[in-house]
Amino acid sequence: MVVLGIDEVGRGCWAGPLVAGAVVLKRAIPGVKDSKQLTRKAREALDVVIRRRAVAYGLGWVAPQELDEVGLTAAVSLAYQRALTDITAVYDEIIIDGNYNFLADMQNARAVIKADTTVPAVSAASIIAKVARDTYMREQAARFPVYGFENHVGYGTLAHRLALAEHGPCSLHRRSFQPLRLLTDAVNDGN
Repeated sequence: MVVLGIDEVGRGCWAGPLVAGAVVLKRAIPGVKDSKQLTRKAREALDVVIRRRAVAYGLGWVAPQELDEVGLTAAVSLAYQRALTDITAVYDEIIIDGNYNFLADMQNARAVIKADTTVPAVSAASIIAKVARDTYMREQAARFPVYGFENHVGYGTLAHRLALAEHGPCSLHRRSFQPLRLLTDAVNDGN
């Protein structure tokens, strides 16, 4: 059975896009595991190998403004659908990491808890999505140097909170997320 693995990165971030990876592998690639269990250097090296050895791979991007408009659940589904548009290989089943099937309208899709640690194609998808998103956020750090995106890639760290308090949000911030709404409310109350 040929499996297409799919996973997303950046769901809980306060800034930046949501990115989904989709991968079809002929066989498992040594060293590939959940992206969160790998160092940045290992992820980046494996990203190159995955892209070279995969039967097919794709990335789906949802911008912060789109996410704010449609909501997080719809944004994850949209990212998955966009990642699938790059897949031209034939596959039998789609396995999504997690407990919710964001592609429920597709008969051959199912969610599997901890698939990013047990299904090689899902692990590979988590790696390519994480490398793509982290690289993008490090590039954006040059445009928005006050936020430290090169270090926290949009997650809600203390440094990020302090930068937001001092500078307010930029165009990469997800304004529908509670920390940003609270900040906006506090700024508006102070006027």
